[in-house]
Order: sequence, then C-alpha cells, then structure tokens
Amino acid sequence: MTGQTPTEDVARRLPRADEIFLDHVGHFVRNAQAAAGALERAGFFATPVSMQVDPQGQPTGTGNITAMFDRGYVEVLFKTADTALGREFDAAVSDYAGVHLLAFAVTDVERAHARLAASGFRMRPLAQFQRPVQTASGAGVAAFSVARVERGEMAEGRVQILAHRTPDTVWQTRWLAHRNGALALSDVAIAVADVAEAAGRFARFTGCRAVHTRFGQAVATDRGAVQLMSPEFFYELVPEVKIPRLPFMGAYAVIVRSVKLAAEVLQQGGLAVRRTGAVAAVPFPAELGVGAWLFAERAADLPWRG
Repeated sequence: MTGQTPTEDVARRLPRADEIFLDHVGHFVRNAQAAAGALERAGFFATPVSMQVDPQGQPTGTGNITAMFDRGYVEVLFKTADTALGREFDAAVSDYAGVHLLAFAVTDVERAHARLAASGFRMRPLAQFQRPVQTASGAGVAAFSVARVERGEMAEGRVQILAHRTPDTVWQTRWLAHRNGALALSDVAIAVADVAEAAGRFARFTGCRAVHTRFGQAVATDRGAVQLMSPEFFYELVPEVKIPRLPFMGAYAVIVRSVKLAAEVLQQGGLAVRRTGAVAAVPFPAELGVGAWLFAERAADLPWRG
C-alpha cells in the first residue's frame, strides 16, 4: 500500500497482494423505494432490492440497493429486521439519514482483522454476509467476509474492511451503465472536530499514512482516499449542506465520463448543480439523506488533490 496522495486512481476493480482500496460507501435511508427513485433521478442505475442474510439464511437486519460502478460502488441500506445490526441502523438514522458506512477492500481479510486487533482496535468476530442476487443466467449469491470493529471504535460510522468472495455476481455488466456517465467511486470527505486525531486513527485503521492537504489531512489508500477536514473547510467545499453533527461523512466523489453530461442529467432530474472549475457539486436528494456528491472527470481535479 502506498500511503501517498495519488494523482490518479488505479484503473482496477479489486486489490492485489497487500493493496487496500476504498470499496464503497453506504447511505442509511428510511424508504428503500424512494431512495431507488432518487438514484435514478440522479442518473444512476439502481439494482433490484436485496435482503442481506448470514450463512444460515437468517436476516442480518438490513437490505440494500446499489449503484455499481466499474470501480467501487454506492450502497443504499434500509432496515429489514429487529436484530443487533438493525438496531445499530436505527441509532444512526436517528441522528440523520445519509452516509454512515465506509468500506475498504483487501485480498486477505483475516490478516486485516488480525492487524486491526494488533493496532489496538476492539474487534468483533470476522463476519460472513451474503445476499441473494439475480444474474443473467439465474439465481446467485453475493458474498463478503467482513472485519468489523466494536461500536464506537470509529466514531464516523460503520467503517469496515472486507474481501469480496463473489465479485462476478456483485459487478454484473448489465448494471454498470449509468445515464450520468458514472465510472468510479473516488474520495470521501468527512467533517471532524479534531482532524489530527481522526487522521491518525484512519491511518492506523487502513495501514496507510496521513498527509496534509489544503483542506486538512488525507489518508490515501491504493485506490481512493479519506479526506478529513474541519467544519469550516467542509462548508467551503459544499456550503449547500448543513452539518447535522460531528463527525459527518458528508460528501463523496464520483468519477464520470463527462462533467457536462452528468450536470445535464442531474439538472433534468430536478437536482441543484453548482459548477466549480472542473467539478460539479450536487446535494443529495432528500430521499438519500444529508450530504453531497462531487462529480469530476479525473481524481486529480478534486479540490483537495491539488
């Protein structure tokens, strides 16, 4: 893993060897169908609703819809059962609906779990999650092994490391075409009260070092980065979004084929678009919670990458 602020992200879907990638972000929402409609208005292709279960077929407490990119994806989660995970979901959305999940991908999640424990994080047992998925040839399963810390270890939300066990069912070609031209998930911007503390903790979590940026500090993985900043710098970035509480996973960047095309599609969907140089900033529709997208054609065009 590099630990350096990248100028452009790796054009590969999954990590190799010791790499760690920013894999996906997760919105926590109250109404799945309304959220799916909001994704589609924004020009994303929303996958069918899927209910998550453990290997014994018992509900985990959440279900999801996704917008799959060639590299990375966006997950929209909703409650399905009164389980421990479902109750954690309720606690998160009682503060605000929006992005509460940040997941990194590795090849060896067992080793990542051991590294996190050795780094001082209180760990939960390694978890196996799966969900039924329809493929072009019939029924399938999307399966993941997940290293999770105990609640409170990462104040920003559900921050975890996973390994994909069935990438072919997760990234289906028929789901990768988006009207807004979305190609990849890039960076996540988080407003925090103490930038140095959060940067040190994310560096320990990912095994990548923190570097200073104009907005605060960044912890860059081998693909994608976590951008940590004060509320003042967050408001400079997206003044349209009111911070509901700190810490706040308030924005993330999506790489698109054309910012001009993306802006046109978003405006046609009734969304407010603000162009700043090579980037388009767009507050989430209310159905997806509080926060904003930053659309860019290159990761290097993002305001903190200069």
